[in-house]
Amino acid sequence: RAGVARAVDGVSFSIAAGETLGIVGESGSGKSVTCYSLLGLIPTPPGKVAGGTAMFDGQDLLKANPTQLRNVRGQRVAMIFQDPMTALNPYMTVGAQLAEPLIVHEKLNKDDAWKRAVRALKEVGIQDAKRRASQFPHEFSGGMRQRVMIAMAIIMRPDILIADEPTTALDVTVQAELLALLKDLQEQYGMAMILVTHDLGVVAGTCERIIVMYAGRIVESGNANTVFAMPRHPYTKALLDSLPSRHTPGDALYTIPGLPPDPLEPMQGCPFAPRCPRAEEKCTKKTPSLAAIGDSRMTACILEQGTIVL
Repeated sequence: RAGVARAVDGVSFSIAAGETLGIVGESGSGKSVTCYSLLGLIPTPPGKVAGGTAMFDGQDLLKANPTQLRNVRGQRVAMIFQDPMTALNPYMTVGAQLAEPLIVHEKLNKDDAWKRAVRALKEVGIQDAKRRASQFPHEFSGGMRQRVMIAMAIIMRPDILIADEPTTALDVTVQAELLALLKDLQEQYGMAMILVTHDLGVVAGTCERIIVMYAGRIVESGNANTVFAMPRHPYTKALLDSLPSRHTPGDALYTIPGLPPDPLEPMQGCPFAPRCPRAEEKCTKKTPSLAAIGDSRMTACILEQGTIVL
């Protein structure tokens, strides 16, 4: 009603078979919308993909018709949704929800699909899987529901797994268990994985490459270890400075000043400039584009683009 908001603008990346790519940024930076767009999951209206391509195995997913997308979703590209408490159907047993893609895509009969569903629950560490498959989602804890979501995503052995903040609202112990489980399943089945999160600690322990997003754009990308050791965009540095582990006990925690820009308002210059301690006049006038600053490193900071560190 208030106008057009560019939730994602000019984002471009690739992922190789078996690779783990992390996408990080504050809430509202466009991480989830990017991934939903790939699978045609943006509600239309009000949303729409205004341009671009999403190439997967020679097919542009953004131009695929509903039937073609149906053959890709779940079977070739699977997604673990953000909130396990609401992502499962409360009227269907867990086993029935796991068996459904097998019946639709592989044309299995109900008995064979059910056996595969029980086996998938065992794979993700759910005890007494045969009994649990006959239960409804409300009979599972948050951590167990997230395991069910993982089982549902990997049951078709997809080529790409998109995990949209898979550890949100879970305690630290359960988070560590689920991340280790995802890594094991990825190695077992050779899947590529896109991990969407705002938790830098999760990325550091899981991903080979990292993309940092801000205001719907990529502001930095590169090898995860290199980006953490030497951030080349002020926003990435600010995110790292916000980690509690970077502070001496008793000191005040660092917070990034200001707020992200309003996506309804036209942006001129660097979108992070109003919050950036290094911003110069040219930062507010020239909209920066993502540019290479070394081997496999890219940044959208015009102050860094003139300096190459090997």
